[in-house]
Amino acid sequence: MARLQELYKNEIVKAVAAKFNLDNPMAIPKIDKIVINMGVGKATQDKTILDSAIDALAKISGQRPATTKAKTSVSGFRLREGNDIGCKVTLRGKRMYEFLDRLVSIALPRIRDFRGVNPNSFDGHGNYSLGLAEQVVFPEIDADNKQHTHGMDVTIVTTAKSDDQARELLRLFGVPFRLAGAAGGRDMGDN
Repeated sequence: MARLQELYKNEIVKAVAAKFNLDNPMAIPKIDKIVINMGVGKATQDKTILDSAIDALAKISGQRPATTKAKTSVSGFRLREGNDIGCKVTLRGKRMYEFLDRLVSIALPRIRDFRGVNPNSFDGHGNYSLGLAEQVVFPEIDADNKQHTHGMDVTIVTTAKSDDQARELLRLFGVPFRLAGAAGGRDMGDN
């Protein structure tokens, strides 16, 4: 069992239930899935860039990503409907908890001038999104051999009924939210 999954079952469930007065165990929020998305706009001119992004995302997530295709044609971007323009992966279960553990304990602290993630990047339904400017913050990616750096969007989908419940759940998982009034530095949550 993953370390964060054990932490959730043993400690986080009790803490969230006590804070929000939840008597029903099915009402206690949990993380449902984590979706990682890499948009590679330059893939229309050079297919090796998309292959590089797929390889990097496979190393980071531990499973093969699906390629995403353009839904509409946009002539200003030289984009045709059906072109491959990115990749995404959906993590559930043990892989989801292991990725969250690596994100919180290894990748986020490696970001230069990191002051915490934006605590207001919730969508109103308890889901949290953050953007990373480059994938080399993960130790699986060898920065010396990378020709192209790609950004990625990480969306943490929870079963929380409100943003406050989701914020508390993620805080207990160890997500380093920026303190109110802390300014300066690079904030990765505003991308």
